[in-house]
Amino acid sequence: MDFLIYFILLALLAEIVGTIGGFGSSMLFIPIASYFLDFHVVLGITALYHVSSNLSKIYFFREGFDKKIILSMGITSVFSVLIGAYLSQFISGAHLEAILAVFLISLSALLLTVRTLTIRPNTTNSVLGGLVSGFIAGIIGTGGAIRGMVLSSYNLKPAVFIATSAIIDFGIDLSRSVVYAGNGFIHKEHLYLIPILIVVSIVGTYIGKQIVNLLTEKQFK
Repeated sequence: MDFLIYFILLALLAEIVGTIGGFGSSMLFIPIASYFLDFHVVLGITALYHVSSNLSKIYFFREGFDKKIILSMGITSVFSVLIGAYLSQFISGAHLEAILAVFLISLSALLLTVRTLTIRPNTTNSVLGGLVSGFIAGIIGTGGAIRGMVLSSYNLKPAVFIATSAIIDFGIDLSRSVVYAGNGFIHKEHLYLIPILIVVSIVGTYIGKQIVNLLTEKQFK
């Protein structure tokens, strides 16, 4: 019971922060969940959970989205996530955790030290961003930070940013869910967590939206 309470509270926190940041909750949820479950199981659970999470964001931030970015980044993201998800079965959970740690620490160090980092808002960078973020999402479960860096270059309004990111992420998660199921990452004994996480995604996204509404576009970026 203690496990479930901590798991729910931390998942809710990840959902709120992921909504406010616009990059999705997986960047926080994956490391948190891996404390409680095998990393391969975490990948499977996260993919299913994020299908609901992204639908919540699409609903709550339905004011608009950028169709051009969805096409240029979304198609390549889905293509590369399938490759990453397939390859993940050949890498041990311990090694995937290590890759995740290196990725998060390296990305954090980059963003903290290179404050002037900018990405040109063009189709080429959207396509490349989709390829990289999708592949990383398939391998270690989270690529939202890369996608967020590319999307931030377009100076989208917060609601459009979140909705656009969520639609792209929805395609990613739906695609990798199928591959992860084929990899054997989704186990029957853990399916009881999915309805709980669906509720968490709705509540967390709603709370996150209320906070986003209080932010200026500059503060959100």
